[in-house]
Amino acid sequence: MDKVGLGAINWIVLIVYLVSMLGVGVYFTKRSSKNTDAFFTASGKIPAWAAGFSIYATTLSAITFMSTPEQAFLSDWSYAAGNLAIFAIIPILIYFYIPPFFRKLNVTTAYEYLEERFGPSLRVVGSLLFVLYHIGRVAIVIYLPTLAITSVSSINPIIIASVVGGLCIIYTFLGGMEGVIWSDVIQGILLIGGAILVLVLGILTINGGWSTVINDALANDKLITADNFKLGTAAAAIPIIFIGSIFNNLHQYTASQDVVQRYQTTKSIKETNRSLWTNGILALITIPIFYGMGTVLFSYYSNMETLPEGFNTSAIVPYFIVTTLPVGVAGLLIAAIFAACQSTISSSLNSISACITVDFKQRFFDKAFRLNDVIIARLVIIVTGTLGMIAALYLVSTNQAETWNLFLAMTGLFGVPIAGIFALGIFTKRANAPGVLIGLILSAITSYFIQQTSFSPPFAVSVMAFFSSYIFGYVASFFFPAYNKNTTGLTIYTKNDDFIKSDVKQNIS
Repeated sequence: MDKVGLGAINWIVLIVYLVSMLGVGVYFTKRSSKNTDAFFTASGKIPAWAAGFSIYATTLSAITFMSTPEQAFLSDWSYAAGNLAIFAIIPILIYFYIPPFFRKLNVTTAYEYLEERFGPSLRVVGSLLFVLYHIGRVAIVIYLPTLAITSVSSINPIIIASVVGGLCIIYTFLGGMEGVIWSDVIQGILLIGGAILVLVLGILTINGGWSTVINDALANDKLITADNFKLGTAAAAIPIIFIGSIFNNLHQYTASQDVVQRYQTTKSIKETNRSLWTNGILALITIPIFYGMGTVLFSYYSNMETLPEGFNTSAIVPYFIVTTLPVGVAGLLIAAIFAACQSTISSSLNSISACITVDFKQRFFDKAFRLNDVIIARLVIIVTGTLGMIAALYLVSTNQAETWNLFLAMTGLFGVPIAGIFALGIFTKRANAPGVLIGLILSAITSYFIQQTSFSPPFAVSVMAFFSSYIFGYVASFFFPAYNKNTTGLTIYTKNDDFIKSDVKQNIS
């Protein structure tokens, strides 16, 4: 397949966007340097709508920007049930998780709750798994868009990976959480605006416009059909997607530091709740936008053009952008793909630095390291960002395949089980540290073997990972009653009671 150049005007548009993101980081440098509260939580000064936009942009990666339209292009809109699941869990988050625990305990990291509920060992395990998982995530989030864009254009992949990763490191290093959130707002607007632009321009380039798109979609079952609600059919089953997405989203919204950290960036619980509803509404309104992109592209390549033989459909969005859309617009939309990538990376880097600074340095090594905590946080961003970028460059140079599948497997093995542990702490009184650790290990083993079976419907691993972590952890805890802790103020049974935090530092046990 012949590749196309981006062109001077498109390059100018892209460079203006990248420099603007750098400018946001520079603007917030002074405020973020005051202390760790400013660097990690923006001193609780973020408006609810901006925090909600930031949560949305963080959870929407460049892969989502490209793979969601690809899914609609290849099949239908059934995976939109995942967006509905985001909206569905908001009442659960508000009633059971955020105000009674994360906000009440005033935690900087999600894993501080695990220490109060179970002990230091679970805080270390949860935080460490998050850090390792997100270094890998940074690498993959840089790599996959790079691979997609360079498969349809002549841009050097090393340049893309280096620029995207390097600029993320710089503006996250400078601006802290406040810079990250306001960058997310800009990037989120660019993401949605770019998707709408593809949608509109795509319709305008098709003979017959909107009516042709609708007719093609209905004739080829590209929207939702009755088969989508049946189990065991060729079509993706919406009930399974919805249920599995519930548990995937519970992981992201209750056990993943990059989202939980944003709950402390608003001035009150009421504002935090509003930010969640903002995020939920965005998840709903973007269903027709992102899935509509794929439906429009299906109609376009069915009527107007033909895709090259052997074309990799994961690159269908950037291919349409660089081969069909006007000069300047294409640069703006490539910038939207970069924005989706950067919003995820910057959030991961700031959250990793929060975990290492708060959960490890402040918690266990505060006396050993006298260096200013903000300086340590910034050093962590440089080191972990560089590691992620080097890993991404390695993936680019070796042209690794099946990397996204590996990332999804990692989520089932090490991400969702942590969500089960949080649920175990909140919804039970008898769970304890040894039992929970055993449950975590058995859950990872269970998830691994499920992945090896031929019967593995969409999201089955996520569902089993959550429940096996919860059930194994609960049952195993009965064998270690000596490790039961006072749970006043830490479970739903006493969520309205005050929690008195101990000032005594414990060893990891």
